[in-house]
Amino acid sequence: MCFRVKFYPADPAALKEEITRYLVFLQIKRDLYHGRLLCKTSDAALLAAYILQAEIGDYDPGKHPEGYSSKFQFFPKHSEKLEKKIAEIHKTELSGQTPATSELNFLRKAQTLETYGVDPHPCKDVSGNAAFLAFTPFGFVVLQGNKRVHFIKWNEVTKLKFEGKTFYLYVSQKEEKKIILTYFAPTPEACKHLWKCGIENQAFYKLEKSSQVRTVSSSNLFFKGSRFRYSGRVAKEVMESSAKIKREPPEIHRAGMVPSRSCPSITHGPRLSSVPRTRRRAVHISIMEGLESLRDSAHSTPVRSSSHGDTFLPHVRSSRADSNERVAVIADEAYSPADSVLPTPVAEHSLELMLLSRQINGATCSIEEEKESEASTPTAAEVEALGGELRALCQGHSGPEQEQVNKFVLSVLRLLLVTVGLLFVLLLLLIILTESDLDIAFFRDIRQTPEFEQFHYQYFCPLRRWFACKIRSVVSLLIDT
Repeated sequence: MCFRVKFYPADPAALKEEITRYLVFLQIKRDLYHGRLLCKTSDAALLAAYILQAEIGDYDPGKHPEGYSSKFQFFPKHSEKLEKKIAEIHKTELSGQTPATSELNFLRKAQTLETYGVDPHPCKDVSGNAAFLAFTPFGFVVLQGNKRVHFIKWNEVTKLKFEGKTFYLYVSQKEEKKIILTYFAPTPEACKHLWKCGIENQAFYKLEKSSQVRTVSSSNLFFKGSRFRYSGRVAKEVMESSAKIKREPPEIHRAGMVPSRSCPSITHGPRLSSVPRTRRRAVHISIMEGLESLRDSAHSTPVRSSSHGDTFLPHVRSSRADSNERVAVIADEAYSPADSVLPTPVAEHSLELMLLSRQINGATCSIEEEKESEASTPTAAEVEALGGELRALCQGHSGPEQEQVNKFVLSVLRLLLVTVGLLFVLLLLLIILTESDLDIAFFRDIRQTPEFEQFHYQYFCPLRRWFACKIRSVVSLLIDT
């Protein structure tokens, strides 16, 4: 199981207890490692230096040899220039800071970044361009390449809706200007998960009280749709409760990047991740064994996957972006959160398909994963059986198409029933108007109109006589026989 932050605080420094700030610090450090927290090189160096100061303490020439910062991985990709900049800041600017102070400064800096609190959902816009949609404490953002192309505050979002793979965002801006943003998710499950995340984030950050939360529906006239209601306290209530805490501050057991505060053990060996090894293994287990549980999950988990990688990998379109004045560059590289293009629920059987395709395609694994998998290497017969299961699963993927056809047939039948019902109601109203003696003001006004009198004498009365004649002739034939 992987524990993570679901709703990021708008101001982490406002959290009262140090242990809570430390947990948020761990989450944002993971976001930095997975490429979710995107920033320019100067900001990246400062954030990494804060992490070093918090976890290994002050710089000591005897304990920290030349190039010591290159032994840790803070980001998906490193460069020698960046590593030197990190070490320089750590040596000269952060000396004397306690772990708590460094973590607080880290949070304050991370809060100012435009991808703070981002949980990326891979989508495509109406032009077919890859994009990442995300919800932050301040509003809804759309990221393309290394630029933020849309930022919409929560008080401007009027409605969130989805139909199949299509996600709609209704926006009401100044001067009563209304906009509808449309995006396409990779699967209907991913689109529904995106919609639920949007409903939760809007309720949590926008509302004043949890009593104001209402059930939201995505249905329309002909489709039943889905209903969802956020359950829990809102941001304002959480911060008010945090300010009232009066207990003794809990003891914090910080997990460093290395077993001790000194670094002689890291002068040799492979690069280490700033995420502790036990937690990296927990992430791996949650990926391999828990993807199916994401279907009903309220938040995503960083996942490396190849299932949608070719389709939803973002590309930088500089010529298009430079012509857009509203676009803001937020990093030196394209936004690609550690190829985390599957942060949303997976379809049925997708776990088995992903694991099998990983074996067949020869995807790279870490050293720990290779050692763990040696003991369970499948035999040739098992591989053949797995291949047969894969073919069977691929042949059985016509189920969603059949489900779409069934939904279309049901919608057509529902339309016919609604039409017949309306015609029946109109017929009843017509009979009441023409044949009844109800002296109601509404009916009396209609009967006195010239149009109704013309319809009554020229069309309805002849039609009634024709029906009466046909009924008498049928009755007489029945009597004669």
